[in-house]
Amino acid sequence: MKRTARSDYLVLFPIWLMVFSASSQVIIVAPILPRIGEALSVPDEHLGWLMTVYAVFLSLFALIIGPISDRVGRRLVLLLGSGFMTVALLLHGLADTFTSLLAVRAVAGAAGGMLSGGAVSYVGDYFPYERRGWANGWVMSGIAVGQIIGIPIGTLIAAGMGYKAAFLLFAVTMGLATLLMALFVPQPDVKRSTGRLSVGNALRTYGQLMRRPVIMAAIVVYFLMFFSLGLYVIYLPTWIERALSVQGTAIASLFLVGGLANVVSGPMAGRLSDSIGRKPVIVASCVGLGIIMAATTYLVHSMAMAYVVFALAMAMVAMRVSPLQSLMTELVPAERRGALLCLAVALGQFGIGIGGAAAGPAYTHFGYASTTYAGAVAIGLMAFMVQRFLPEPDMRGRPIHRPGEGQHPEI
Repeated sequence: MKRTARSDYLVLFPIWLMVFSASSQVIIVAPILPRIGEALSVPDEHLGWLMTVYAVFLSLFALIIGPISDRVGRRLVLLLGSGFMTVALLLHGLADTFTSLLAVRAVAGAAGGMLSGGAVSYVGDYFPYERRGWANGWVMSGIAVGQIIGIPIGTLIAAGMGYKAAFLLFAVTMGLATLLMALFVPQPDVKRSTGRLSVGNALRTYGQLMRRPVIMAAIVVYFLMFFSLGLYVIYLPTWIERALSVQGTAIASLFLVGGLANVVSGPMAGRLSDSIGRKPVIVASCVGLGIIMAATTYLVHSMAMAYVVFALAMAMVAMRVSPLQSLMTELVPAERRGALLCLAVALGQFGIGIGGAAAGPAYTHFGYASTTYAGAVAIGLMAFMVQRFLPEPDMRGRPIHRPGEGQHPEI
């Protein structure tokens, strides 16, 4: 099929819908935590484990699937992962206890691990480097549209029909994404890994990746990005509900406003990074988000200010995601791209898991402000790591390495 702008969008939409569905079923947990706690009689400090168990299983399966996607191709992995996620979300309809809900979140995490890194790796395979900021910006806007449409609808459905209904909603959209990918998403014509698929080879691949200082810096950056979000976002809806005495409909509208800010700023940040470079956009967004995090409990004394603060926070989040992912796609050759991005996502999800687990006791014993300060420190450290240790590829995809580092060492 001849490559055209129309065909590019036809390829991007199923991946966008997959990202929309996968991210929405994760984000929806935060605004419906009070509903889950009420329905299953679970104390606040334990609810963060719903994020932790998902993140742990995602991390484990991401590490497994990374080398596999380099060997068999992204298309097959995306198809299998989205189909598995559809089934996992349907299983939420059977969860009647906190233990069973933890179990199905673990299954969903395993499915998420099959998809982690897949969308970004596919964009890296299919699009030239000078268009990856734009393409990643549009694909990742699925997260923002999830906040605009999916999360408010899911929150209202959970309030009226129970928490299970929200997950079943995203099972439908994920099933549609699976069908569209089977019809319209081709396998990019890029070099694949030729090594034998085995645990030993996978471990050697990851070991070789992690011996490169720039790769270690990249995955630490990913860890800090998600660790800070785990601290900041998970208990934000619960704190707002109680501090401002509002209901679930207000939280739904909050995510709508945040999603609008995200969907506008994400593609813009991607295009901007295509023009001026990835690092300035990433660092600026980290500094801005750190300030917003630290100031949240001082500024939010009404829903009007909650809208403003959350919109700014989501805009800053969107500004760093697509530039960082675009930069990382060029740190290794195509046949190691899946392994790198899955390793980064695995460490990132480990970060959000730790953040979620730590946020529960911190929120319970010290208040929400303690998690915002910790999140601000983590995001500030991320900005330092990006500025000091990550290279800036030019728009022809040639990384600028420090002396002693090859452009694409064989790994």
